[in-house]
Amino acid sequence: MERVIHIDGRDVPFRATAAIPRLYRIKFGRDIMQDMKAILDDVHAAKNGGKPIPLKTLEVFENVAYLMAKHADPGLEAKTPEEWLDGFSTFSIYVVFPQLLELWTANNAALSAPKKKRTQSTGK
Repeated sequence: MERVIHIDGRDVPFRATAAIPRLYRIKFGRDIMQDMKAILDDVHAAKNGGKPIPLKTLEVFENVAYLMAKHADPGLEAKTPEEWLDGFSTFSIYVVFPQLLELWTANNAALSAPKKKRTQSTGK
């Protein structure tokens, strides 16, 4: 699944497929499922309690965003999240993360939905 998100005055493509967890694990040595949950929890806590999002969570979010952007555009010149982020003057987790989460959730729902109905066999 793909989505274009408007960031800092330009449209940026992002892509989530079944390959993302593996690519994320290879590139960052972490589990994207756990990291997406942690980002969601910290963003909610920051919105509801006014406490700042931990720096580690921001770094993890930036890694997720970079990987999904790189997956959408394999020709992307940036080789690291830092190089990629350097191309923006602003990049708000509060604006981008909800859209990435929707993309991620939609992709996971599409992956888990049965492709065709099975009929039960009675064995008789």
